[in-house]
Amino acid sequence: MSLISPALKGYMLLRNSAIDNFMLNPIDTQKQVFNHIVGSAQFTEYGKKYGFEHINGISEFKKHVPVNDYDSLKPYIERILQGEQNLLWPSHISWFAKSSGTTSDKSKFIPISKESLDDNHFKAGKDVFAMYLRQFPQSNFMSGKCLVIGGSHQINQLSADSFYGDLSAVMLQNLPLYGHMVRTPDLSIALMAEWEEKIEKMARTTIQENVTYIAGVPTWTIVLIKRILEISGAKNLLDVWPNLEVYVHGGVSFKPYRRQFEEYIPSAQMHYVETYNASEGFFAAQDDVERDDMLLFLNHGIYYEFMPLEEYGKEQPETLSLREVELHKNYALVLNTNGGLWRYIVGDTIQFTSANPYRIKVTGRLKHFINAFGEEVIVDNTDNAIAEACRLTGAIVNDYTAAPVYMTGASNGAHEWIIEFEHLPCALEVFTEKMDKALQAINSDYEAKRQKDIALRMPIVHRMPLNGFNRWLKDKGKLGGQHKVPRLCNERKYLEEIMPYTKG
Repeated sequence: MSLISPALKGYMLLRNSAIDNFMLNPIDTQKQVFNHIVGSAQFTEYGKKYGFEHINGISEFKKHVPVNDYDSLKPYIERILQGEQNLLWPSHISWFAKSSGTTSDKSKFIPISKESLDDNHFKAGKDVFAMYLRQFPQSNFMSGKCLVIGGSHQINQLSADSFYGDLSAVMLQNLPLYGHMVRTPDLSIALMAEWEEKIEKMARTTIQENVTYIAGVPTWTIVLIKRILEISGAKNLLDVWPNLEVYVHGGVSFKPYRRQFEEYIPSAQMHYVETYNASEGFFAAQDDVERDDMLLFLNHGIYYEFMPLEEYGKEQPETLSLREVELHKNYALVLNTNGGLWRYIVGDTIQFTSANPYRIKVTGRLKHFINAFGEEVIVDNTDNAIAEACRLTGAIVNDYTAAPVYMTGASNGAHEWIIEFEHLPCALEVFTEKMDKALQAINSDYEAKRQKDIALRMPIVHRMPLNGFNRWLKDKGKLGGQHKVPRLCNERKYLEEIMPYTKG
């Protein structure tokens, strides 16, 4: 057993009292966070411009400070990239999380302050395991190492003192010493930019380690697992790492991947923990592995606002505080952070599943949906429909994308899909029918449009060859890290760009 495991385990157990406090006092906790971050930033350039010093309360803050997206904060961020300080946040900022958000060519550079690292990302990471230990107090996961599947980093040449990389890479570079002692692989491998070579080296160097838990995006974790099994000749991952017991995942829905993981790790003692960790902040994580939602982190340096979707796009949109939200309604997440993001629209949509305590699930992206015919299909709908079709047919899906087929004089509309299967034991038409019926059961608007093919006919599904989506990502220079295939788009630009890759 690692010599530092007992100390870490004790610390994580102590964190549960702080978690209990914000669960029991959510409104007061958020008010304290608000007062702290606004007070801290009052003498920054942004704070002076919008009168943070004189703001008295949240309603006054909303009245004076505009809702922002990346473009509206970009002039400040570009100056910070050049080395200027005290613009959005008072402490020195030299690290930036590079994020595209989608697979477009546009990159975002999210400022990462020391406070956002220590009081948000690292603190939340510890709380994930504190909550896990609360559920499984006899766990021995800390007796081994964590396999971290991170991103890559490079020096930002705009300033000698500025660095950027994927969020995971920024965190690895700033991880305290004890963090490096309990993780694998070596930092030189974990931060490699070329993903195919990186996967190969990760597989070969981690086989001999005692890996007890894994953290990473499901897509790349599966690629790594396959290579490890090929090299080792093992039948499943437990033959390689017999003490493996928990996988911490995020970035995309786990539903389409769960069956593959259960085949690779055939153990009832294996647990899966979902997290909601973005470049802008670590927002939530599962506190109960039997549930399909996540506990919202309320004392981690972020004050949240929630925008009803009907407000999105308005010049002065209304937002709600935590006490005003309703269950099972979609909201756009708006952040105020201890890294200097003010009233910042992340781009994700969430629903509250519980108010005591506040738990959420991610339902999609503001720009990732299909509503060409009034069907209002979101990623959460399609992820669940795919999962149900897989359950009924025994299929395993690696990834997918979908877009509308517009009505013409000769025919009505449809949804056109490209799906990459790891395994398809039935005819594609059978899977398509099951998926269509599942989506109708989930989404009543889609069901209404599908009635008698009045507005929408049966979905058109194309089968993507294995690794086809990865070839597309690689050709765009977006292979690996946090880059993801856009699962839904209300336009056809992504689908038509990807379609040639279905030819093999």
